[in-house]
Order: sequence, then C-alpha cells, then structure tokens
Amino acid sequence: MREVATTGWAGLGFVLDDLRAVRETIGYERLAEEIADAGLRHVEVELCSGWWKAPDGAWRGHWTELLEAAQALDAAFIKVGTDSGPADDVEPFVAPLRSLAEEAESHGTKVALEPLPFGMIASIPQGAELIRRVDHPAAGLIVDYWHVFRAGTSLEELRSTLTADQVFGVELCDADETVVGSLFEDTRDNRQLVGEGSQDVAGFIDTMKAVGYDGAWGVEILSSAHRLRPLGEALEVARDSALTAFGPV
Repeated sequence: MREVATTGWAGLGFVLDDLRAVRETIGYERLAEEIADAGLRHVEVELCSGWWKAPDGAWRGHWTELLEAAQALDAAFIKVGTDSGPADDVEPFVAPLRSLAEEAESHGTKVALEPLPFGMIASIPQGAELIRRVDHPAAGLIVDYWHVFRAGTSLEELRSTLTADQVFGVELCDADETVVGSLFEDTRDNRQLVGEGSQDVAGFIDTMKAVGYDGAWGVEILSSAHRLRPLGEALEVARDSALTAFGPV
C-alpha cells in the first residue's frame, strides 16, 4: 500500500485471487486499515463472469466472495465481464444484471460491466444500451480505452452513446495500431505506456470529459514488458506517462 501511495496513486484494485490470499492471511479488516493508513481513497474488486446463467451456477460463489470483499474494503464497485461472444441481443442480460445491481447496492457498492471486443457484450455502445435497459443506479460501465479502439468504436460514438451517470470507471493505456496474436493475447501482453503507442489517448480523455465523466482515472498496462519492471518503477512510469495525456495542469 505504501508503494502505491508514495508513487502518487489515489487507489488500487484487487482481482479475486488477490482477495482470497488476503482473506486467508491478514484478513480484510487489516487490509482496510492499511489502505486507510496509506491515504488511498479508491478501491475496486473484480471479476465475475457467468452471472447471466443459472442462478445457482459456479459464478454465484465468486460473486458472493466479491460482495464480501467490496463491503469490507468499501469498494467503489465490483467489476463484471462476459464470456467470449458476441451476443446479438442484450435482453437476456438485463434482468440478471439488474439483480446484481440490487445485491451490490444492498452491500453498499455498485456493479460495473466492462465490455470486451472478444466478449458477448463487445462494445461500449452495446454496453450502454444494456445499462439503459437495466435502468438501475448501481449498474454502470467501465470504459477501458483498449477495448474501445480494438472494438472499432470511434470517439464520436462514445460522445453520442454514453451519459455521465452510466460511467463508473475509466481505464487508460496505449497500444500499437495492429493486433499481435489474438485479441486476448494482445490485451494481456502488448499494452503500452501512454504515449508509447499509436492511440489518441488525449482525445479519449477529452471525450470522456465531454461526456461528463468526473470520477477516478485508472491505468491498466497489461504487458509482458511492464510485468518485468520492479514494482516501484512500474507504478511510477505508469502514472507519469498517463498524466502526460491530460496536458498542462
């Protein structure tokens, strides 16, 4: 926690495997204390998939674990995704996502869907349509720029599709113009620091501001090269490079 805070970050996120390790060692109460002591203000937890399937399916256990962690850590939201797709109609997802939103709200948090270009909900416009139909204040979207440009969504489409209340989080990165390997391999191993790829990150930031987004800006550099950096260096270069896209303060 200290390294995250001392390199200038305001928050952090935990995947389910992280949370299980915490629960089995120091526990959530101790982790929450360390987050507060470090001065971090924003926490996210992830990821649940399969939530649109049978109510008693394997996903339910994952969701229950994430609800417990979100409540204990005062997480801003629980991130969810979908399986490989695509789905032609969002209607089968409406009632299940509304149910998740109701549960999340009862635990003091929200549920945030991240559309993935290789997923069933494959683009931000499709995700925005789903959130409109769900029509619950605790259901929203994560807008990850990698998934925006790899899905072929234009910045103008974002402006015309999104409303500020739908966006719970935004994630920044950069990447080359062309995909290397599969979409999943590219998103997992080939993201680049902001400014080192060919994407219009500054334009994306301006677009999200124009939509009315004023929440936390995350940086997600999933990269084979980035994973080799020492923790402090990785945190520092990810933050500093991302800040260049915001222009002069």
